[in-house]
Amino acid sequence: MTELSIDARRRHKMLLMTDDQAWRNVVQHTLPEGWEMTATTDLDSLGDFAQLLLHRFIFLDLDAVSDTFDPQDAIRQIRMDWMLNVPIFCFGGSADERDLARSNRADRFFERTEATERLLQFCQQFGW
Repeated sequence: MTELSIDARRRHKMLLMTDDQAWRNVVQHTLPEGWEMTATTDLDSLGDFAQLLLHRFIFLDLDAVSDTFDPQDAIRQIRMDWMLNVPIFCFGGSADERDLARSNRADRFFERTEATERLLQFCQQFGW
């Protein structure tokens, strides 16, 4: 069982949180070879917090506010409920959304137009 956990931790995985199918496709096609994407708007669907830790970083769409998903709730669940320090990189969103995400302890913020370029940078930085 330990070998499976070690092997799982060595995989290059990232978590995309958006309800926008077009963005899911863009991110999937942008990922470098060897990287895997988990796309969800429901953290509980991953299982317990240990499953979240198998992802090197979280790529969070601040524009993805809907009746069933609030990016701010996701940040609070990760930081305050689960007390995890997995990097949360946010794209899109208004200045107010970014300020709120910053106060909820998300890590970095950038425009939607920069998303694919930044994704490649993060994959390189977290490719250890």
